[in-house]
This record gives sequence, C-alpha cells and structure tokens, in this order.
Amino acid sequence: MDPEPRAGAACDPSIAEQSDQVFSSAAELFRLLATPIRLKIISALCQQEKNVSQLLAEIDTTQPNMSQHLSTLYRAGVLARRRDATQIYYRIGDERAAGLCRAVCTQIALGIDGDGDDRAQGPIRLRRGYNGD
Repeated sequence: MDPEPRAGAACDPSIAEQSDQVFSSAAELFRLLATPIRLKIISALCQQEKNVSQLLAEIDTTQPNMSQHLSTLYRAGVLARRRDATQIYYRIGDERAAGLCRAVCTQIALGIDGDGDDRAQGPIRLRRGYNGD
C-alpha cells in the first residue's frame, strides 16, 4: 500500500534533515512579509514595474511610509529598481518571495471566499499564550 501523500514541501522530512539555515531563512522572509502594506506593494508590482506615484495611487498610505517599505523590500532583495530621469521604478527582484506572497494570499482568499467554514473567516488567530518559540 502506498504511503499517504504529503501535504507539501514544508512537511518534507528531508528539509528537517537540512541545517537550521533553511528554517531561519524562511522565518526571516515571513518576518519581512508580515506587514500588509508590503504584501500590497508586492501584489501591485507582480504585473509590471511602477514608480512611487503609481504605487501611491493604488495603495492608501503616505509617501514617507511607502518609501520606507520600498526601501526595506529593496534592501532585502525582494524588489529591484531602476532610475529614469527623476523617477525610480520598482519591480519584483525575487520571484520566490513574490510567489510565496501569491500562494499565501491566494490560500487566505480562498478560505475567506470558500466553503463558509467559520475557521477560515477573518485573520488567522494563534492560540492564547503562543509566543512563537
């Protein structure tokens, strides 16, 4: 009899055999993406590059706040940028991060729009007392 199918790569025992670097890197990426505005920025840039004004037209925030988040994502390598005269255009620099963003947001949206299961509604809630360790 065949063993049960695995839920995905995250449940793959071979990953657990690797160094803690895999999990540490994944945790760092999740920390970077743990701000809704950063997820919105990545989503807005998935189709094409945009300058700050174009992003501000799509995302409700202030220019200084937008610049701070763009800078953080750029320094982390998630975004790339180019200058054209006085404008700076941002684009996705790391497709893995964008793919993770898409996958997680799609799964959340499917849960919200899906089968009406109350557990899927609203933000994911951690058990009381959970401290992340």
